[in-house]
Amino acid sequence: MTSPAEKYAHSRAARAYPHLAAFRGHYAFDLDDFQVEACKVVEDGHGVLVAAPTGSGKTIVGEFAVHVALETGRKCFYTTPIKALSNQKYADLVARHGAENVGLLTGDNTINGEAPVVVMTTEVLRNMLYAGSRTLDTLGYVVMDEVHYLADRMRGAVWEEVIIHLPESVSVISLSATVSNAEEFGDWLTEVRGDTVTIVEERRPVPLHQHVLVGRKMFPLFESSADDEGVEVNQALTRIARDDWQFTRMHKGRPGKGGKRPRSRHRTASRVEVVERLDAEGLLPAICFIFSRVGCDAAVKQCLDARLTLTTPEEQAEIGALVDATCAHLPEDDLHVLGYYEFRDALVRGIASHHAGMLPTFKECVELLFSDGLVKIIFATETLALGINMPARSVVIEKLSKWNGETHANITPGEYTQLTGRAGRRGIDVEGHGVVLWQPGLDPKQVAGLASTRTYPLNSSFQPSYNMAVNLVGQVGRTIARELLEQSFAQFQADRAVVGLATQIRRADEALEGYREQVECDKGDFMEYAALRRELSDIEASGSKARRAADRQDVMESLVKLKPGDVINVPVGRWAGIAVVLDPGRTTDTDGPRPMVLTANRHARRLAMVDFNTPVAPITTMRIPKSFNARNPQSRRDLASQLRNRAEGVAWRQDKPYRENISREDPRIAAIRDKLRNHPCHSCPDREKHARWAERYFKLERDTSNQRGRIESRTNTVARQFDRVCEVLDVLGYLDGDQVTDDGKRLQRLYSELDLLVSECLRGNVWNGLEAAEFAAVVSGLTYESRNADEAPTPRYPTEAVRTVADTMTNLCTELQQLEREHRVRFLHQPDFGFAHAVWQWSMGASLDDVLGQMDLAAGDFVRAMKQLIDVVAQIADAAGPGPLRDTARESLDLLRRGVVAYTSVTS
Repeated sequence: MTSPAEKYAHSRAARAYPHLAAFRGHYAFDLDDFQVEACKVVEDGHGVLVAAPTGSGKTIVGEFAVHVALETGRKCFYTTPIKALSNQKYADLVARHGAENVGLLTGDNTINGEAPVVVMTTEVLRNMLYAGSRTLDTLGYVVMDEVHYLADRMRGAVWEEVIIHLPESVSVISLSATVSNAEEFGDWLTEVRGDTVTIVEERRPVPLHQHVLVGRKMFPLFESSADDEGVEVNQALTRIARDDWQFTRMHKGRPGKGGKRPRSRHRTASRVEVVERLDAEGLLPAICFIFSRVGCDAAVKQCLDARLTLTTPEEQAEIGALVDATCAHLPEDDLHVLGYYEFRDALVRGIASHHAGMLPTFKECVELLFSDGLVKIIFATETLALGINMPARSVVIEKLSKWNGETHANITPGEYTQLTGRAGRRGIDVEGHGVVLWQPGLDPKQVAGLASTRTYPLNSSFQPSYNMAVNLVGQVGRTIARELLEQSFAQFQADRAVVGLATQIRRADEALEGYREQVECDKGDFMEYAALRRELSDIEASGSKARRAADRQDVMESLVKLKPGDVINVPVGRWAGIAVVLDPGRTTDTDGPRPMVLTANRHARRLAMVDFNTPVAPITTMRIPKSFNARNPQSRRDLASQLRNRAEGVAWRQDKPYRENISREDPRIAAIRDKLRNHPCHSCPDREKHARWAERYFKLERDTSNQRGRIESRTNTVARQFDRVCEVLDVLGYLDGDQVTDDGKRLQRLYSELDLLVSECLRGNVWNGLEAAEFAAVVSGLTYESRNADEAPTPRYPTEAVRTVADTMTNLCTELQQLEREHRVRFLHQPDFGFAHAVWQWSMGASLDDVLGQMDLAAGDFVRAMKQLIDVVAQIADAAGPGPLRDTARESLDLLRRGVVAYTSVTS
């Protein structure tokens, strides 16, 4: 029962924050303190940055901004990093506020774009800002969901562009995953946007428990039931890891029966066993992260082969009906090549995979069914951990390493937290569970470190591009554009680092002054004397290094000359003494020849450079019997006896040859020594004391000079990059001072990663005269990127015209890259025509089966690559202006948008 005091407090709060009071009435649950605090900030008219864990409900703050905008007659834009999240958010807001009040703008969809609330990708808002769109009129709020995406190397700059260029009257509501430098990011937002309140929430609304699954047995990761920092690792896991390590050591060496060396005493659970164990523990639904598309699909097949069924007959009927309805648009001829029937069978059993290679429609089915609790286990790549809201009761991580495009690397604490953050559904589960599978060599302390680390800094990836430069110069001129870019988070972070370096330099300057006082000598200028000593030391050190290199070269040359049967004296090392050369070794070895010798003590060993501190020369020679076997003790014994007899009584001496040019003393040394002897400070009784202080001075001065260089490299880095970009555009005629030329205005409309190459192709009429299918094929080179560039197949060109134009584009890009090098910028990469033939086939009406059969590409990758191509073709059609090329581009769009490519959903 609510007390009178509580009723009064609620009434008072309702009067102070009426919009919040009305908003809270829409939810059946009480808002958390951090949500209430953030909503109050929004109602007070300030910007807010909310950094909170995955699943904590920070989007409530964004939804409150939508509520306030509708209540006060202003607009609210809700931006997201990916189309799937935009579509999902659009569906959520339509359900709450009605289709008439909510719009959607993505590359695929334009729905009710002038509505008071519009959901869009961040790129769409950036383009609207540059175009000065009237849609921005009466804009009061912008919600930037998943704002930590600004660290993304490829797309992160868009977030900073939007934040910098939004009108001052717009309140920005930034929603971020937990980052350790949230305050720093909040300080930057305050600097560029005005008063911004930073609210950090580290507590998860649903407690997360960590486990390690060893075989079929589940162990808590920590000694206590909670995963609080500082709690000790479960001793049982520590013992298992120790036993495993000892077992591995015991089984080193030759493999046992069957030809495989046992890797671990403890067994890794199979994927089927993992699902069965989770089901038995009541931990389904679950997401099992496997960092491989092939692995995800294989896991589903393994479950089907094991006849796993996780759904009831009623659920199976519901799943089948939803899948059939969602996939009804798919051409019947394509169902087999898409693997539809196997996909449907797995879903009906409550099992699915989820990765970027899947058809978007299939991913939509999985997401809908999982959100409804009908799919019980998803095998997914890490892409599922980003963006769309799909929580589970538990999360399984199969391995703690993944392929990053270059090598297998351990996942970071931030990635671990992002993945396990999906565990625990708010309002459904009282707790979430993170499970790591036991693998040979697993270190429980490493897992504990990943689970307990709370340091994931947000770092800017911002750099000015060609498109950004022409748009900024066109709007505000170079000077103001430069000042705007100096407001970027990238420069803010660099300047913060500069502050720390400057403090160190100031202290160093004070210390240098103190060192100078200690060096003062009444005999004369001791710093001058010390500089001579330092110069002498440097010359002697370089001479010594040269002598060592010459000595090594002498040794190598002497070893190269050795022949089988040469008797030598090994000068140093364990095998020092008389030996006969059995095999001189390869002269191509980078570390020098490694001769195989037999010592007088019957040891056959291959020697290395460390065994020869001086060159060697044969004392004498002897014959090596053809029957000699270095592995046979009797053979070694007989040859060693002959060696001792052969060497006995042989007079020999080995002198080290010296190189005349090295052994002669550097003439500078004598001159400097003469200056030192004649310097007045040479006779100072405190000379060595002064010299020690002078050495400290020189070392600190060198370190300080390096720090000054670091400051110089960081100061105005973004602005200097902008200047270099503008220089390239000046040379090419896109800019003329503060004026954007006609060619520059065309570049303003091109947002491709290879924007400058697209513009140059347009300007050079490179694509004129192509058929629509040929045009689509060559443009695909601007958007497609082979998954493994090193193993990318040689492009297939469908026509000679496509080959000719592709060569022209490649040569043009090479010329532009040379210009970039001259101006110290690097944005462009060579076009990739590995997708050209498939695009041409599709444009000519080929079936999906035929197209996919021609190249190693999953259906989902094909659709995604096609949509990226369509986006750029549409940009070219817009930028080209009236004429034959625009007509060709628009015809290409019609040819590309068919079948599975044409379908667009607003629910996934």
